[in-house]
Formats: sequence, C-alpha cells, structure tokens
Amino acid sequence: MAWNTNLRGRLPITCLILQVTMVVLFGVFVRYDIQADAHWWLEKKRKNISSDVENEFYYRYPSFQDVHAMVFVGFGFLMTFLQRYGFSAVGFNFLLAAFGIQWALLMQGWFHYFEEGHIVLSVENIIQADFCVASSCVAFGAVLGKVSPMQLLIMTFFQVTLFTVNEYILLNLIEAKDAGGSMTIHTFGAYFGLTVTWILYRKNLDQSKQRQSSVYHSDLFAMIGTLFLWIYWPSFNSASSFHGDAQHRAALNTYLSLAASVLTTATVSSIVHKKGKLDMVHIQNATLAGGVGVGTAAEMMLTPYGALIVGFFCGIFSTLGFAYLSPFLESRLRIQDTCGIHNLHGIPGIIGGIVGAVTAAYSSPDVYGAPGIVHSFGFGSYKVDWNKSMQGRSQIFGLLLSLAMALVGGIIVGFILKLPFWGQAADENCFEDSVYWEVHEEVNTVYIPEDLAHKHSTSLVPAMPLVLPTTSASIVPPVPPTPPVSLATSAPSAALVH
Repeated sequence: MAWNTNLRGRLPITCLILQVTMVVLFGVFVRYDIQADAHWWLEKKRKNISSDVENEFYYRYPSFQDVHAMVFVGFGFLMTFLQRYGFSAVGFNFLLAAFGIQWALLMQGWFHYFEEGHIVLSVENIIQADFCVASSCVAFGAVLGKVSPMQLLIMTFFQVTLFTVNEYILLNLIEAKDAGGSMTIHTFGAYFGLTVTWILYRKNLDQSKQRQSSVYHSDLFAMIGTLFLWIYWPSFNSASSFHGDAQHRAALNTYLSLAASVLTTATVSSIVHKKGKLDMVHIQNATLAGGVGVGTAAEMMLTPYGALIVGFFCGIFSTLGFAYLSPFLESRLRIQDTCGIHNLHGIPGIIGGIVGAVTAAYSSPDVYGAPGIVHSFGFGSYKVDWNKSMQGRSQIFGLLLSLAMALVGGIIVGFILKLPFWGQAADENCFEDSVYWEVHEEVNTVYIPEDLAHKHSTSLVPAMPLVLPTTSASIVPPVPPTPPVSLATSAPSAALVH
C-alpha cells in the first residue's frame, strides 16, 4: 500500500485550526485569577495581606519550573535513544506538549476552576496542565517512531479530554488521593498508550528493525533526559500537595524511593546479563521507577524506610519487565511498545496505586495526630462518616477506574488513528527522521596542511576512513584508496578532501 507522508497541506491547516480555536476559547472563557490580576492590590487590602510574597506565585512557581523542565526536556530527551529519530523525539514531544497544555487549561478549567462563567487562571492551573500533558508524553513513548505528527495531535486532544474526566471522577467523586499521579498520570497514560499501539499493530515492523536500535551518542542523549527526570521528580510528586508538612514529606519520600530504585536496577541489570554487564536501557528507564511507584502515597506517612522499600521493588520489577516482559508482549500479544512504558510507568503505576491504598487503609490518629488526619484525608471534616477502610477502598476504585478509562479510551482513539489519511509512514520507513524532517547530509572534511605536501612524497591523504555524504535513502559504498601523489605534481597550498 502506498503511503502519502507529505503533510504540507494537512499539518499546517490542522495546527492553524487548533491554535485559532484555542485563541477563541481562551478569549471567551479564560480570565486571570485575582492573584494574577491588576486588582491584587485591592485584595491585599481587603484580606490585610502585608506583602506580595503571600501571593501563591512565590510558593508554586519553583515547583512549576521543575515540572515544566521534566515535560519538555526530560521526557523529550529520554526518547532520543533511537539512532535516527532524535529530531522527532524532541520535536514531536514539544509539539504535542505545547498544544496539550492549552487544551488542558481549558478542560481542567471547566471541571475545577470555573467561577461565574469564566475559568480563573493562576500558577496552580499551569502546574495541573503540565501534569495532564505528562500523561500524553508517557503515551507517546508507546507509539514513538510509528505515528505522524497529525496522529499525535489527535491523540493528545482525546487523551487530555479523557485524562481530565478520569481525574475529576477519581479526585472529586471517588475522593481518592493521588499526589504524584501514579494512577491518574502514569497508569492511565501507560495503558492508554499501550492500547493505542496494540490497535495500530504493524505486522511488517521488522523491516525497520535496524533503525529501532540505539547508537552510542543517542543513548548518551537519552541519559540526559533520565537525569533531568530523576533530579526533578521530587518536585513533580510534591508540586500539587498542600503547603507545609505534606509537600515536604512528598519530596522526601520521592527522593528516597528514587535513590533505592537506582541500586536495585543496577543489581538486576547485571544479574540478567550473561556477562554481568549493565544495560543502558535499564539505567535510562528503570532507575526512574521509584518516582512513579511512590507517587500516590508520596504525601502520606509512608515513613522513610517505606519509601526505600517502594523504590527497591519498583527498580526490580521495572528492570525485569524490560528484560523479559517487553519481548513477550511484542511476540505474543502484538503490543509494540517502543520505549517500554509498561515497565517504567505501567507496572510501577499499579504498584503505586496499591501502596497508596494500603498506606491509606492503615492511617490512624496515632500516626497522623487528630488534626493531621483531618488535614491529610478529611476524616471527620468534609468526609462525614468516612474512615480509613473506606479511604483504602476508594484508592483501589481509583486505580481500577484509571485502568478502565485507559483501555476503553485507547481502543476508541486507536481506531480513529488507524484511518489512512493521517500521513503515517509505511512499516519500512518507521523510526526515521527524514520522513517528516529536513535532515541535512553529514559531510566530514579532512584538512591537509601545506607543509605536509612538501614533506611526504607518498600520499597526501591520511590513512583514515573517509565518510562521504549520506542520506537515509541510500548507503554509499566505500571509497577506493587515493593513489599516491607525486611531488612533481604541482600541489595547491591546502587541500580539502571530501
């Protein structure tokens, strides 16, 4: 079947329509929150606020910066491990995130921040929008290299919509706790993406198998993404928590869990290799599993050693998933998971949901104190006749809801993306930047100094392999050796050999 990947008409029109729609909707619905409005000085006088430092911006913006860097730099560079797909990994992640945060501000605004006919916009909104888009970045990892930018925009539109509905039901109706998004972000994003890639199964993907691997420098770039994510993950899990002890505790628990997952990842990676070597895929991904696994319980009284235990097991199960489960899913269940998001986000996300349920079920005034348990869970306050067992059950219901929404939504969106007019590449052209990007030829030049021509009578060309201009469409055969140059020949003062 012939595939038309020329997006000259379709992509610009789609991007333009989406952005104009965003402008119109923002103009109709979105207004500044009072803390971002010019009337803030009147609010200060009314509430007897003495300093601008009391503005929410100064509490939340540092966390927002960290989360923003994770979404655009961390997730983007983590997916640059493919040898011929670096432009697309970073560029398409940039594109879907930029559109996704705008749509998320609207969707989440209608559900959570709608007052007197308008969405009030503050720093808290943009943090929540980044959380929503993080789920889209997770799902992107499953279809990386196999979809067009058109498909990614459509997929992001539907996923942000479903994410917002799922989040609202889970947090506001079921009243589950999920500070770091183990259920709403990671579990939902992972199984949504896995379901989409299952529907979009490509039976001849082996024709692009060579490009599906990494090279030395691409793995190094991906490791940059890993380090960004690893460093900023405590901010990610604590950004939406209450100021004070809850936010402090969430950062500490995440910090410890991440550290533990690094050591267990290295342990298992060495064990599963026949010669005891480390696998860069494991180090890039499974070392982050502790941050995913501790997300739901991050602000709970998990205890420091409990956080270490969560990271310990998440690192083990994630690494084993990359070593054994991913090949099984592809060969038996036809799930072509490019980045292994099932192992980094899916399994640890489920672990995180279970850990959150158990921790909530064992919460008590003896652990939290009477005011603390009201502040953390609302027992005896807005949750009338609510107890720890009911909270534990609501956590499990939240996990099951996220899985159900992801699977059903992924099937529907997968069939929409399977339509033939989205500009997707053929199976033999997957994982290749030049399908959608202008990729310049690589030309290496060797400079031969003037004095070299006078001192050596045998050859002016160094004994090194020369790299000719290469393109993705062809492989140039090796260059035959250059014949010796006689000193009698008039040599130029300097020569450039291509």
